Amino acid sequence: MKYRSRLFRWKNPFAVEETEELFLKAVKENCRFQYDHCEPYRKILKHFQFSPEDLREKKDIESLPFLPTWVFKNHTLFSMPERRMLIQATSSGTKGKFSRIGFEFGGLFCGLRMVLKIGGWRKLFSLYPVHYIVLGYKPAKGNKTAVTKTAYGATLFTPALSRTFALKKRNGSYEPDLEGVIAAIVKYSTGHFPVRFMGFPSYLYFVLQKMEDENIKVKLPKGSKILLGGGWKQFYTEQVDKQTLYELAEKILGVKESEIVEFFGAVEHPILYCDCPSHHFHVPVYSRVIIRDVDTLKPVKTGEVGLVNLITPMALATPILSIMTDDLGVLHEGKECGCGIESPYLEILGRVGFKDIQTCAAGAAAYLENSEKSEGKP
Repeated sequence: MKYRSRLFRWKNPFAVEETEELFLKAVKENCRFQYDHCEPYRKILKHFQFSPEDLREKKDIESLPFLPTWVFKNHTLFSMPERRMLIQATSSGTKGKFSRIGFEFGGLFCGLRMVLKIGGWRKLFSLYPVHYIVLGYKPAKGNKTAVTKTAYGATLFTPALSRTFALKKRNGSYEPDLEGVIAAIVKYSTGHFPVRFMGFPSYLYFVLQKMEDENIKVKLPKGSKILLGGGWKQFYTEQVDKQTLYELAEKILGVKESEIVEFFGAVEHPILYCDCPSHHFHVPVYSRVIIRDVDTLKPVKTGEVGLVNLITPMALATPILSIMTDDLGVLHEGKECGCGIESPYLEILGRVGFKDIQTCAAGAAAYLENSEKSEGKP
């Protein structure tokens, strides 16, 4: 996978225009591997009359058949034996269904390069110890969710003096411990070491709201940061806008907006989208984003709303080369941001249900399901 390796070694993580040809070659390289090693994926490509050789120029990537995340929540698709996978990660699950994604050594090594490059750009690494408040799940046996692995992995950006978790397993299920989190915040606010938050913005908001209700305000030590990712999940009805959350964080914790960093990603698309100082998710060289019309699935113009199609050649173990999310988004020109990064940036507007997407993406899922039934698979 020489083209993938070259892509993930690229010096400037946002030099999208410079890497167009290399990205195309890496996608074609990955597509060929998936075509040769994953029979269900090959059948889907043939169903849409597409082959790796059809990837001749940049625009051809738009014609690459994509798989909706729904497919991975209902089918296990691997392109190599499980013994060759170093890890497997799952999505958080919707109505009991979750995606199961495998990663081989080469893919994970590319991911490590990406994290080091993006994290270094955002100055997330330090040798100075910090206390961590993880606004997510405490790792437990049997918990293979990507969001848990990611949140814990972020506590390795600096030496960890302690880790306090907002969600702990009790009697077989996870329960929030906001009181424990608040007690840790108050305790560490009087110390000399910074405090770093990592996890769901919803739980940060719940903690801050509870502290405000109880008239608890602190001034966290210099260097404290808030790292947010994972979205609002089932708490979407209680979601507040970013500015409200930022202002509340400064009011209750003394952490300024400049020290708040947000991430976007998915287990089916393991690329680290980290916001710039203006809080925009610029597309890195490791991926491309296509916004598609909800009805026709044809690419829309820059600035128009549509479904978010994400492409990356990072992983070989699972055919996640091109996936269709159920997110609605807009792709903006990089120059609109003003931060100096020229690559386009993605704005996520909301989410639609799979049943609302009556498209050929659903057709791919249906084709796969019918194919498995005809072969007698459960």
